[in-house]
Amino acid sequence: MKAATIRDVARRADVSVASVSRVLNGAGPVTEATRNKVLAAAEALQYVPHSGARSLSTSKSQTIGVILPDLYGEFFSELIRGMDVAARALGYHLIVSSSHDDAEEASAAIRSMRGRVDGLIVLSPHLDAANLAAGLAGRTPILLMNGGADASRPSIVVDNHGGAIQAVEHLIATGRRRIAHISGPTGNLEAETRLAGYLEAMAQAGLPTNVVEGAFTQASGHDAGAALAAGDSRPDAVFAGNDNMAVGAMLALQDAGLRVPEDVAIVGFDDVPIASLVRPALTTLRIRIAETGRGALERLVRMINAAGEAVADTACEVVRPELVVRPSSQPATSDQSQSGGRLRADAATPSLKGENT
Repeated sequence: MKAATIRDVARRADVSVASVSRVLNGAGPVTEATRNKVLAAAEALQYVPHSGARSLSTSKSQTIGVILPDLYGEFFSELIRGMDVAARALGYHLIVSSSHDDAEEASAAIRSMRGRVDGLIVLSPHLDAANLAAGLAGRTPILLMNGGADASRPSIVVDNHGGAIQAVEHLIATGRRRIAHISGPTGNLEAETRLAGYLEAMAQAGLPTNVVEGAFTQASGHDAGAALAAGDSRPDAVFAGNDNMAVGAMLALQDAGLRVPEDVAIVGFDDVPIASLVRPALTTLRIRIAETGRGALERLVRMINAAGEAVADTACEVVRPELVVRPSSQPATSDQSQSGGRLRADAATPSLKGENT
């Protein structure tokens, strides 16, 4: 089968060859609609720019490095999926490395990639400013993600604080008042900002707080859910710091004989694929993960192509989570509000559609 050409992409997207070139090279003004059409056409035709010729003419490796805090989990796989789609369309390859959630390892990974990649995307919510600055020394374009707002470097951050407030306000609006929070690990910037949002929303509502620390894993969510179910004052709602912990907590609460959402409502954060597969489906704060990954890759390519220009990209882009309401947080009934901490005899059994539990 004959390989697709840039003209084939232009014809399929119904745009000019020049527009395709601007999109794929990340240079020049194009509308979002044109960019989306070109990338969709390039993917459908499996078009790959001639990276070898481009590398010879530009002295570039056509490779982008991505450093993640972990390689495990649906969030990171979705993020990489989005980056990979954009990378292939733009003629780049990805090198992916893990910092194992350690700041020193992240800095070492950054140093090891210098000279091998044209640019770097770094996700490391544990990185402190000093180690980060030391690790990022050099001329390689670097885009930071989820490390906190930093006006001096190009970055993409999620509004974790605002998302947490949305979650709590939603639960309050459904009639819940005893709202517990399963937080992420201490020292993690995302976990800390989500916790801060929870505490602020609860304080504004004049409600007591109840925080159990987790580790952003399903197992830690299960442990936290079991502890909450066994406590003297059972919550009527749980806001978990991510979907993995929310799913684990849901299963633990159901194992304890509690119904979700009749006895305990649950809200997660991220909207990973499993959130819509568990039963009841999980209410969550949606981050369009794959789209965010694709946008990050495209932005980095623009930075690579603009390297050396007088006006550098130092903007901090903020991703606003979207509340997606599903059955796990249906409104409380008067019967529920009177049940206090009593267990239900007709509690639902754990259910994971399409998953082995």
